[in-house]
Amino acid sequence: MGHDDSAGARTDERRRGGLSIQSRLLIMLLAVSLVSAAVVGAVGYVNGRESLRAEVVDKLTAMRELRTGEITSLLGEVQRESALASNNASARGASVALNAGWDELAGRTLTSTEDAALSSFYADTFLPRLEGATGEDFADRAFVPPSPAGRVAQYLFTRQDGAADRPVSDPGDGSPYSQAYLEADSYFSELVKTVGYTDVVVANLDGDVVYTAAGGVDLGSNLTDGPFRESQLAKGFSEVVAANSVNDVVTTDIEEWTPALGFPVMWVVSPIGDDEGITGVLALQVPIQWINDVMTGYGEWEKQGFGETGETYLAGADHLMRSNSRSLIQNPDGYAAAVIADGTTADTADKIVRAGGTVLLQPTRGAAVDAAVAGQTGAEVTQDYIGGESITAYAPLDIDGVDWVIVARMESQEAFAPVTDFTRTLLLSTLGLMLLVSLLSLILSQSFTRPIRRLATAVRRVSDGDYDTRVETRGTDELADLASSFNEMASGLRLKQELIDHQRDENERLLRSIMPESLAEKYREGAETLAERHDDVAVVFAELLGFDDFSRDLDGAQETSALNDLMRGFDEVAARCGVESVRTLRGGYLASSGLTVPRVDNARRAVEFAVGMRESVQRFNDRTGATLDLRAGVDTGSVTSGIVARASLAYDLWGDAVHLASRLRRAGEEPGVFVTDAVRTRVEGLFDLVEADAVEVDGQATAVWRVA
Repeated sequence: MGHDDSAGARTDERRRGGLSIQSRLLIMLLAVSLVSAAVVGAVGYVNGRESLRAEVVDKLTAMRELRTGEITSLLGEVQRESALASNNASARGASVALNAGWDELAGRTLTSTEDAALSSFYADTFLPRLEGATGEDFADRAFVPPSPAGRVAQYLFTRQDGAADRPVSDPGDGSPYSQAYLEADSYFSELVKTVGYTDVVVANLDGDVVYTAAGGVDLGSNLTDGPFRESQLAKGFSEVVAANSVNDVVTTDIEEWTPALGFPVMWVVSPIGDDEGITGVLALQVPIQWINDVMTGYGEWEKQGFGETGETYLAGADHLMRSNSRSLIQNPDGYAAAVIADGTTADTADKIVRAGGTVLLQPTRGAAVDAAVAGQTGAEVTQDYIGGESITAYAPLDIDGVDWVIVARMESQEAFAPVTDFTRTLLLSTLGLMLLVSLLSLILSQSFTRPIRRLATAVRRVSDGDYDTRVETRGTDELADLASSFNEMASGLRLKQELIDHQRDENERLLRSIMPESLAEKYREGAETLAERHDDVAVVFAELLGFDDFSRDLDGAQETSALNDLMRGFDEVAARCGVESVRTLRGGYLASSGLTVPRVDNARRAVEFAVGMRESVQRFNDRTGATLDLRAGVDTGSVTSGIVARASLAYDLWGDAVHLASRLRRAGEEPGVFVTDAVRTRVEGLFDLVEADAVEVDGQATAVWRVA
């Protein structure tokens, strides 16, 4: 009987390919053991690399937060100094005297000789220096003020080619303005000498620059209609005057300042006056070097743990740097080649090297700056403006008046340098482990039950929900067939689970995309009443005008494409203004501000959105040759949002504010943005409003205003 069994076993062995289960089991155990050792080594390598990355990220995050605190503290101190400098008796007295002198100066005109001397200053002194510094050409009288008072002021003081670090000469004309200017300089120039500001500018409430410590070509110009009306200084002036509060301080973004030969500057602007009212505006020109000193740690990167390539820098919403690059400071010769290789244009790189600074010149790129500009804080490995791949820690800066982000970075090559030594040690350890495992596999292969136990273990893992578990399936024996069947079963279970998870995630995504989270939660809980009341919500109800005529000659696909193009433009404007889209119609658009996210300026955002929609329609017209326009109604008040058809998930918005906005939308055929009195009181001064025809609501006439 035993002989027959042996013969049968040999026959089965030949039929299966010649190797016994024991032989194949030994081979399988050896292979699995070797692979397992390799996996352990790979896991150790990956974990080591991730540990090093985590350490670098922690360090960069700490330095990012340190620099954030330092730059915030610096600008906060400048804001406090600006408030103190502008609200004392010396500043108020100087402002009043300068204003009076300026008014007297308005009746004076330059003689032909004086006018020629002023023109000679521009032609022979200022413009050659400006054109040499910027590489641009300017008209001979581009910066000569149009007002007589402005020209006289420049003749008296700007022609001296004064600088903030030397005294201003008395022009000797004996005018009240000259006397007031010299007395003001004795106070304001001390801010330059003792504190270190690069310039101090004083303007009257009409926007006339009546004093500058540097005596630049901005003296005598007007910030509302002069050559610098588009500058950050003019913007800060307008905000301070509009606020009309002695406690208001405005910090501007950095700009290239023409009177400073195009050098980057930033301003801290505050009103001059007291509780009885303001008489003028004081602007302190903050040295960019202060910001660079903070962001570079005064050049002591390695002492502060940044290694050879680490740094922190600032960038604006325009993705241009607001502080200097470490690489430019340490290696200006190699900087241009490095940034050009990374995507910066050769002209920009050459201008950076000539200027000796990257502020407002060096573009930044990569997911880190994009995420920070979008308001996110985090850390990741990404491409940067130089050096290829870097580990970065990024965040937006919370500083009033500036839309900046901060990035701390270190090149990945330096950050992961210790991985080389770690990998060598790990490889030797893994080879030793693999040898030991191979010897143990020879012993363990004698046990026939080991594969069965492994299969049983895999079954338990699958029963616990680990559907990624797999069993080795080499060979053609019975155990291989069993393992193969097991793997197919696990794959089928995993596929079903993935389908279930995907469907659940898709349902959740759809719910969140069409309604607020609070309503979505009620819907999931099976609530019967799916509605919520919201107070102080701004509603925009807009209607396209002329789309039917435009689409009359289009086929269905072209009409849909055009409509999608318009709606995408509206959605982009909504995202930029912080407005929530509620419902999109074929010829209209319903949106709200302050519905899901309460906002104190929802009326302003709603009007900005409506104006932006008209601009988007105009861009569409420019692209397509269409003549569409838009009529939008804006109201604010209480609204109700909810699901009006549970079976089909129709989310909508209704209430008096929605009704009135819709009435404004359909009240006439004239395009434009029309707002109610409630909106007007909130945005007055921010937009130019003209009174339009009233509409009748519930039998009563309601005033309507049109955004000019």
